[in-house]
Order: sequence, then C-alpha cells, then structure tokens
Amino acid sequence: MDFMNRVAPELKEILTVFPPLKLPEGLAEARQAPAIPIDKSENVTILTRTIPGGDGQDMKVKIYEPVTRNAEKLPALLFIHGGGYVLGDVDGSDGDCQLFAEEAHCVVVSVDYRLAPKHPYPAPLEDCYAGLVWMTKAAEELKIDVSRVAVAGQSAGGGLTAALSLLARDRKGPAISFQMPLYPMIDDRNLTPSSYEITDERAIWNRGNNLAGWRMYLGEHANGEVTPYAAPARAKNLSNLPPTYTCVGQLDPFRDETIDYVAKLAQAGVAVEFHLYPGAYHGFELLNPTSEIGKKAKNEYVQALKKAFGASVESVRI
Repeated sequence: MDFMNRVAPELKEILTVFPPLKLPEGLAEARQAPAIPIDKSENVTILTRTIPGGDGQDMKVKIYEPVTRNAEKLPALLFIHGGGYVLGDVDGSDGDCQLFAEEAHCVVVSVDYRLAPKHPYPAPLEDCYAGLVWMTKAAEELKIDVSRVAVAGQSAGGGLTAALSLLARDRKGPAISFQMPLYPMIDDRNLTPSSYEITDERAIWNRGNNLAGWRMYLGEHANGEVTPYAAPARAKNLSNLPPTYTCVGQLDPFRDETIDYVAKLAQAGVAVEFHLYPGAYHGFELLNPTSEIGKKAKNEYVQALKKAFGASVESVRI
C-alpha cells in the first residue's frame, strides 16, 4: 500500500508542506533551515553555559529548571537532541526540555554535541558522556539528586541515549537510573523489514537518508567492525542497563530495530515499557504537537519520566 494511504489522517497535512530531506546533498541547506519558533515557558528558567566537551574543548549546554523549585535536590535529565547524527542543536529542543522540567519537576541539561560528518563517531558520544560526567559532578551547584539521573533523546538522540547507557555501564561511570531512547537510531546494518519498507521521500526520515546518515556518522569505522557504542543494536549484552521507556511509529524505518531492542532488553531482565503508534512516521509528535496522537505520545513519555523519578502521575499540560 502507498505510504501516504497508511499515514494517520491527522498526521498527513504537514507532509504536504514539509520540504523533503535528501542526504547527503541536502545537508547544508537543512542546517540553514529556520528553527520552528518555540514559546518560552514562564514556569521554567533557562541558562546557557559552556562546559568541557569530550575533546576538552568548550561545549554549549542549556540548563532548564522549574521556577518554583525550593531547596530540595531535584532529579536530573540529560537530554540529547536528534537529527540523524548530522543535524540539530540544543535550541531546537527548548519545547521538550521545558516540558520535562516543568512536568517532571526536574533539572534538564541539554548537550550541544559535535555533529558528523566533520565530527564522526566517537565524538558525539564522548560529548554526551562528558555532559553526563559534568552534570553529576556539578550536583551540588545544580542541586540535583544523583540517585535519580535519567538520559533521554529522540532519533539519533535516542541512539546516543542507548549508547551512553552502555558506555556508562561499562566504564563504571555515573549511575543512570532511567533511560528513554525514543524511536532510536541504533542499527547501522539497515537489514530490517522496516528499513526497506520506508523509502518514500515524504516520510521525514527514510532508507536513503538513514544509509547516508550512518555513513557520515561512522566515517572510517563504516567498513570495519562497528562497535555497539556506535550502533547499540549490535550489543550482545544488555544486562544491568537502567529501566527503559521507548516508542516508535509504525511507519518509522526504525520500527523493527526498536522492537528488537525492546525484546533484547526484556530478555536481559531490564524493565522496559514500549509503545507502537499506528499510522505514525518518524518524529510525528514533534511535527504534529497539537494532534491527538502527538499529544498522546508526548504525554506517555513525560508520564514515564515522572514515574521513574517517583513523581505523582497525572495529566500533562501539552
């Protein structure tokens, strides 16, 4: 069946106006595209600062915290933006980070990691690890509870979330109490049925873009033995990872690798919750935040974070 005929009716309109992305030739133009304006929340304060990145050089981070916080230490979330490892920045995630800070009553640190192809693996992951280490070492300054530290991200940010959880476990680094890799980009092999199925250029992210994105991210590693820290779907051991929440649209090329990852987590004894959204393509809730399915998806992953932090769960204002 034609891709558009499978898309949920409320998610179709944006596909008729959203310019198709074609990598790698469209990368420069995509990076220059204006950001979608995001309203500033009066309930969240935002601070921008620089910290040492994975190479020791300055890296930008944005810190979000509830205006109403008191002297108590709050849980913390390290947020990692998406963009196929080649696009995006921290400013594009203001909406989600404000939502997490306000609704889960936590401190959010969003990292502006280096991007491929100029900075291929392991640079982006090492930047995220540096952000995690800095955040936990700055616990007194940030007034955060290091026993409640979560990591989350969408798409490539989800892939980096899953990779960071593996890396922190194996390096015996800062303890992560919860991970939320949302529709994560985790399998460079592109052999799943969904990776072959989603080829339409209107699909936001399709097979062609995914192949190009992985080539740019892996760089010189692309033709060698790819480590699970680059592509977490390759991991043989998922034991002792933090409790996990993830979701994916049925029309996302990452559908099957996400389902496989969920199954392997469950088999390894990791507590995992998973949601599959019919008629939904890659990044559907970001492009359609006022749709019923978009609001439902955001509500469910914000609720999962609140529950992980031990907060009372109730309807989220989106």
